[in-house]
Amino acid sequence: MPPTVPSLSRRVARILRTSLFAQVACALVLGIVVGKLWPYSATVFQPLGDGFVRLIKAVISPLVFCVVVVGIAKAGDLKAFGRIGLKALIWFEVASTAALLIGLGAANLVGPGSGMHIDASKLDASAVDKQTGGGSLPSTTEFVLNALPQSFVGAFADNALLQVLVLACLVGAALLHLGRARVPGVLSAIEQAQEVVFTVVGFVMRLAPLAVFGAMVHLVGQYGLGVITTYGKLIVLCYAVAALFLMVLAVALKLVTGLSLWKFVRYTREEMLLALGTASSETVMPRMMQKLRRAGCREDAVGLVLPTGYSFNLDGASLYLSIGTVFIAQAVGVHLSLSQQITVVLVLMLTSKGMAGVPGSAFLALSATATSLGVIPAGAVALLLGVDRIMDSMRVVTNLLGNCVAVFTVSRWEGALDAARAKKVLDGEIALPVDAEEPEAGVAPQVGLAAGAVRESAHEV
Repeated sequence: MPPTVPSLSRRVARILRTSLFAQVACALVLGIVVGKLWPYSATVFQPLGDGFVRLIKAVISPLVFCVVVVGIAKAGDLKAFGRIGLKALIWFEVASTAALLIGLGAANLVGPGSGMHIDASKLDASAVDKQTGGGSLPSTTEFVLNALPQSFVGAFADNALLQVLVLACLVGAALLHLGRARVPGVLSAIEQAQEVVFTVVGFVMRLAPLAVFGAMVHLVGQYGLGVITTYGKLIVLCYAVAALFLMVLAVALKLVTGLSLWKFVRYTREEMLLALGTASSETVMPRMMQKLRRAGCREDAVGLVLPTGYSFNLDGASLYLSIGTVFIAQAVGVHLSLSQQITVVLVLMLTSKGMAGVPGSAFLALSATATSLGVIPAGAVALLLGVDRIMDSMRVVTNLLGNCVAVFTVSRWEGALDAARAKKVLDGEIALPVDAEEPEAGVAPQVGLAAGAVRESAHEV
């Protein structure tokens, strides 16, 4: 017997009340509609998205610090932590270089800028300076020095993740050296602080639908949908290449860990949709750390690999930069030789590592690449101003999934992955909400899982 209209409406209302995914999806659609019908409201609703990002960023640094310190202290092996870091950096370099090469090959094959015949002298180069604030990417030396904190408090105040990671490693190493007998209350206090931060994240996440709504109204209202027709070939190419790259990552993840990337996407669908809507992977970092831990990744691996990837493993940005460079050259009628394209890869391998946290970093990296080649006018970078925001969703999701794959892969290499638990979680056999408590020590796993299932059922009702 089909459900009656009142029962169906109650079911829909319950889903909207309890499912973050449904709330964010509705906010996404509503934001597109409002932005299209009332484009002048773009600036009115923009603070909703900006405010949410600010709140999330406020808790990222203390959360990363707590997770890394607790992970090192519980693992009890600083050498293992060093191996995790080294393996992560190797993976990051291989993955980001592969992204650059795939993007470069696809752009040469499709030719998104061919036939545009743009006169670079008529482009407004000052618009790029306005977008970047006249800044520049840090050199390799500056990048390394900027990763070292000048003060303990300053690293947190500036929300400098690499500096916070360095401090967390030092504190974790100190706790291992001193031992729990000499500082008995420090580790438990940091663990309690970690739980407090995760609870704060849970409170803030209730505002996620408002943030997505405001961000989408701003995107559609300010940039409109007409840009899709102007840059349609470039947009389709970037998203298609991103999908191809994710398929490569899915194969690599399956070979190394036996896990399915698509099941992981389903497992993290709320976070993926939120990252898409706000065009920021930082907004979901805390919940991704929780879900990776629930999926069997050891705490120290999650705490080190995921935050470090935000600076060293920007796969989506690497795809965009390589495609964007070739697009600009083709649009202004410049043919890039093989040696020049090798130069593009080498330059982007360096510049893409210093992009995190730098305003207009994509344009700075493109400008640096154009300057190094000497054949592309620097002002030609302005061609991508109109389409850059449309590419954010592609970059964010690809960066995020690339870093999550890195966590699973490095964890497997280091023996820090409970593969059996990971498969059960991704298959839905272990149904734990993100804010569920772990089973207490001494409690049989079956009992803990049953309790988690009961909590999940109660949450859904």
